Amino acid sequence: MRSVLAKTLTALVAVAALGVAGPAPAQAADAAYFEMTDVTHERFVVKLTDPAKIQHARDLVNGETTDRPHVVGRILKREADYNPRWSYHLNTDTIDFFDQFIEVCDATIPYVEDHLDEAGGAFLPGLVWCDWSSRLVREIRP
Repeated sequence: MRSVLAKTLTALVAVAALGVAGPAPAQAADAAYFEMTDVTHERFVVKLTDPAKIQHARDLVNGETTDRPHVVGRILKREADYNPRWSYHLNTDTIDFFDQFIEVCDATIPYVEDHLDEAGGAFLPGLVWCDWSSRLVREIRP
């Protein structure tokens, strides 16, 4: 009886874990890449996988909207193959767009690179970056 109960509990925990884990990550074919710039004229690539955000980004690049033109997201302190110039990139799952945001997360592309070791503390708390002068300039086709 104890063995059956243990197996049942193990199976229930496994099923519950699958439900909590969330959706499977998007495949590379579902991703879209956009180049952004800021007041420094440096270039930075963001990867989007959410269809609504991809459409919003395309609308920005094509001039079909000016709503929420700036990029915000959580920094990952490592290079991404699609953005090799920089030692950091944005976590795709956290990227969004904004009109106005709090000042504590504002920094330019090169400033983040130059102060990456400080990011997550007083500089860019929570690793949230919201370059106020950011704007998408083009979609990069794979």
